[in-house]
Amino acid sequence: MRSHFQDPQMSKPGFCRFASLFLLLATACSGIALRAQSADAVPSHTFSRVSLDKSFPGSTSGRLLLFIGPASDAATAVDINMMSPASVFVAAKEIPILAPGGSVDIDADDVVFPGPVSKAPAGNYRVQAVLDVNHSYNYDGRAAGDLVTAPVSISIPITNSSIPALTLTQVVPEPPDPLADRPDVNAALRPLDLVSPVLTQFWGREIHMRAWVLLPPHYSDRPNARYPTVYFTHGFGGTLNGLRARYAPILYDRMKQGKMPEMIWVLLDESSPTGTHEFADSVNNGPWGTALTTELIPRIERSYRMDARTSGRFLQGHSSGGWATLWLQTTYPKIFGGTWSTSPDPSDFHFFSTIDLYAPHANFYYAADGTLTPILRDHGHPLSNMRQLAGLEAVLGPYGGQLASFEWVFSPRGPDGRPMPLFNRTTGDIDPAVASYWRSHYDIVEHLKTDWKSIGHDLQGKIHLVVGTDDTFYLDGAAHSLQTTLDQLGGKPQFTFLPGRSHFNVYVDGDDRYALFDRIAAEMYAVARPARKGH
Repeated sequence: MRSHFQDPQMSKPGFCRFASLFLLLATACSGIALRAQSADAVPSHTFSRVSLDKSFPGSTSGRLLLFIGPASDAATAVDINMMSPASVFVAAKEIPILAPGGSVDIDADDVVFPGPVSKAPAGNYRVQAVLDVNHSYNYDGRAAGDLVTAPVSISIPITNSSIPALTLTQVVPEPPDPLADRPDVNAALRPLDLVSPVLTQFWGREIHMRAWVLLPPHYSDRPNARYPTVYFTHGFGGTLNGLRARYAPILYDRMKQGKMPEMIWVLLDESSPTGTHEFADSVNNGPWGTALTTELIPRIERSYRMDARTSGRFLQGHSSGGWATLWLQTTYPKIFGGTWSTSPDPSDFHFFSTIDLYAPHANFYYAADGTLTPILRDHGHPLSNMRQLAGLEAVLGPYGGQLASFEWVFSPRGPDGRPMPLFNRTTGDIDPAVASYWRSHYDIVEHLKTDWKSIGHDLQGKIHLVVGTDDTFYLDGAAHSLQTTLDQLGGKPQFTFLPGRSHFNVYVDGDDRYALFDRIAAEMYAVARPARKGH
């Protein structure tokens, strides 16, 4: 599930709530003139006009997003808030071209979540517009290069005399380099950019596999030493830059301080325009698992002093990265010596968060008793549901959202060349044929039960999983099912269910936000160096 940015402990932007928008400027279809209205008339639809500052050097395009939130929110930006569903309206419109000084009108009752802004409760609000130039808001929110307006205070209902002016004047800058004052970490990092032959053949254009290789502190001091290697990947919302900015210093410092044994860490980027490809071979995304195991890993092992053997290759990932590492371990059991997956996305689609995808007449939005299926909770209290998640994702755009990302990985290809949707976005009805395809191709529990005779010997004791019993996205249910399956098959797994922990604090021990890394690294090292004690 969405692990916005890379840090398992970080909260992240997410869903939405009601609030309001503004404006008028309803032009006739011919574009001739505004309908005559009195100064204080309230239009039946809520329109807004957004302009591009005339100082911009050239025309631009993208998806225009309008965010309308409570006036009590003192934050500079007006944005979606996952932990407060139904607190912000989001309206959208595709902008094929916008010239400097030009303007566009947007109907905030047209493509909008969670409902028409004209129906918003009367009151005071704040509004801000964003031009998502890379169509990536569904994946990583406001990103460098996006254009934004200053937030403006408004009152609902909007009248002709209270229309605010919104002008795109700011460009979201590149974030400051968090490693600018860390020459030691920079010296230990090696960028990896491999053009994959198999992915290039699939797509018909060059496809790059990117990663950071993090060398241990004493790598250069010990020219004859070889090191176990950890292949680590981020969750949904993670990026290549985020891997470098956050995880590289954490891992390097813990090795330098002696909290973790010295190993080589390969920080794998699994982001793509469709979301996360999760290193699974897919009819939609291409053969990412094949590319990793037959191209990238051999390339790295020729370049660095790694243990080029099963007992020296390990996997770790959180959230969607947790699913990816479970998938890689169970699909390529002879290549990897174990996975340590934390809070992974569902490994059994009987427990797709709170939904059984295989149930008769299954519905993505509603349970059998007609109640809405939750997707997000905090201390056991549901905060938002699947219908809200799908609705918000649709407004933000058909590019890289969480649900669409699953379909790009798991679904068969449809007649239009795109992944077949798992469920009807209007009714929530699940397509049983698509669910059956998911089951036979990507359901890890099903895969283990079906193929255990051929893979079981090479999976003994290799699957380690940590998840909180109060996981924010209800991911502990599938984890229990996976543990039961492996126990019944004799797989000797190691599962840890942390009481009361959420999706974002499973690594915490006391004041140490990343203590779980130490335990995981020690367990990996014990597999690679069974005769050694300590580090």
